[in-house]
Amino acid sequence: MPASPFTCVGFLPSIDERCTHIILGSMPGAASLKAQQYYAHPQNRFWRLMAYLLEGGEPPQGYAARLQMLLRHHIALWDSIASCEREGSLDAAIREVKPNDFSALLARYPHLSTFCLNGGKAAAIFRSANKSLLKRTDLIFHTLPSTSAANARWRFDDLRRAWREALPIDH
Repeated sequence: MPASPFTCVGFLPSIDERCTHIILGSMPGAASLKAQQYYAHPQNRFWRLMAYLLEGGEPPQGYAARLQMLLRHHIALWDSIASCEREGSLDAAIREVKPNDFSALLARYPHLSTFCLNGGKAAAIFRSANKSLLKRTDLIFHTLPSTSAANARWRFDDLRRAWREALPIDH
């Protein structure tokens, strides 16, 4: 008998007043929910990719230092989904979605101007729930390939090229 889906509740955003960019996943996977950390699965390429693009090196060891690396570059981190039902970690298994409130987030953090949607599910949920935001000419939206290990057809160098265009990179 298959396991029944369980309710997943996402995290608060990692953000400060200086953020101009926000990276949105769909919903943290099982490893991330258990660890209470974004992108905690060791095979997810997110932190390696961010460290390479933003600072030209390896990701910091500690989770707080990883979040600080993003904030140093004015990048916030959150998810398109506030809560959902899901069995396992795959985006394809997500059901009963409650989206996060991005209008409220933009009211609180008016410097946000660029949304980087990490994967197809994050983009689809965001777009379906935020039609009015998509019409705003002061906001930029990038749908990017997922950093998940499940997106195996995208090699690291391919991800690097795709993501470089969307991020505030100085070097």
